[in-house]
Order: sequence, then C-alpha cells, then structure tokens
Amino acid sequence: MRIVVKVGTTTLAHSTGNLNIRRVTELCRVLSDLKNAGNDVILVSSGAIGMGVGKLSLSEKPEDIPGKQAAAAVGQCELMYIYDKLFGDFNHVVAQILITGDDVQNEVRYQNFSNTIHRLLDMKALPIINENDTISVEEIQIGDNDTLGAIVAKTVEADLLVILTDTDGLYTADPRVDPNASLIRKVEAITPELMSLGGGSGTKQGTGGMTTKLNAASIATEVGIETVIINGQRPQTLYDIVEGNEYTGTRFLGKH
Repeated sequence: MRIVVKVGTTTLAHSTGNLNIRRVTELCRVLSDLKNAGNDVILVSSGAIGMGVGKLSLSEKPEDIPGKQAAAAVGQCELMYIYDKLFGDFNHVVAQILITGDDVQNEVRYQNFSNTIHRLLDMKALPIINENDTISVEEIQIGDNDTLGAIVAKTVEADLLVILTDTDGLYTADPRVDPNASLIRKVEAITPELMSLGGGSGTKQGTGGMTTKLNAASIATEVGIETVIINGQRPQTLYDIVEGNEYTGTRFLGKH
C-alpha cells in the first residue's frame, strides 16, 4: 500500500508545547514497521510552530505573523532533527519537503514537487512534508495541513490517507461538550449536513479543526482514496487499518 499519514501538533506535543517523546517515538516505530512490511509511507507533519514555541520557552503561540514565522523557523529544525534521529534508529532515511500554496497552484512548481516526491519513494526514502510556514503568510492563516495531506495523497496516488488528531474521529456532536455525542464509524458520502458537524479549531496549539479534516477527506475520496480519521494517542491503530482489522475511528470510503 501507499499510505499518507498526517499528524497534527496536538499529537506531537504536550499542552506545554514540548515534545511528547513517548508518542512521537511510537509513531515513528509504527511507521517504520509499516515501511519494513513493504508499504510506501509519506508523513505530512504539522508542529513546527508548536515546537518553536516550546524551544523558545514562549508562554503561548505568537499572534502576529512574524512571530509565527520565527517560531516555525526554530521549530522546523527541531522537528526534523527528531524525525531524522528516530527514523534513523529504525534504519530509514527521511527527506524534508517544505511547500507553499503557490507550489501546488503553479503547474511547473507542482510538477517539480511531484517529480521529487516520486523519486524519493523510488529511492525508498520516507518523505516528511510540511507547509513552509516561515514564508507562507496565507498558509499560516489557513493552517491547513489536513488539506495538504489530501493534496499529497492525490499527488502520489495513495491507497490510503490517515489523519491523526485529538479525538477518535467524527462525532454526531462535539464530544468535549456533549456527553451524548456518538462516533460516526463509516461515511459513504460527505454531505452538507455532515460538513456542518465540523465545528471550529480544536486547541490553542493546533490551527485546524474537524472542518479541515472533512475538507481533506472530501478531496481524497473524490479521487478514490480511502480516508480515515483516528486518535493520534494510539499510533498502533495504523496496524489495524492497514491489515483490515476493526479499529476505533471514522472511515470515509473512496469513490470509484
């Protein structure tokens, strides 16, 4: 299988902004094992700004654009250092790709991006992709690595897009405020009614919410890529998804 995994800041970091060492180590271990089994794995990783906040010992994420860009510049170094070390421990070579909205919209630049990522997969490297938050003002404002994950999945013609977040999946209501909310386990069509369940941004650390994940699922499933939203606290759930076992999460069926 060719699998694109998108991981958000809330999965990578504690509420302090500092790295959640146990969880990130487990994520890298599982992804390495899936790659060892013969799967192509591409990681779309948020977290640069959050890591920068922790590294700079800031009390909260900056509100101004230059502050976010500065935090991202510091945090991206930290993020890739950690990934390089952890995946290296499992004998996998990682490659960093930072892109902006322009790189996707401009035909020539998009083709260059596509050529690079396909060649990296041919070379058995593990591409790690993030928005170039240090220069991309619009992308910081949108903060939508979920959509980036869907774009990457389309680019590499993935079999599966998995989005790791801080809930078990899509619920009938916000489970943080409604104790009667129930998990929607399978979605055959993304309707306007379903989109209305998205809500807003989840945490101070992250910049997306369920709406961006639904948008991503819509983009991916439209071209036949199955999409799954699961809780990033349990990276080992990826085994069950790939092996076709039962798991806790929301599965969006790809159109055929």
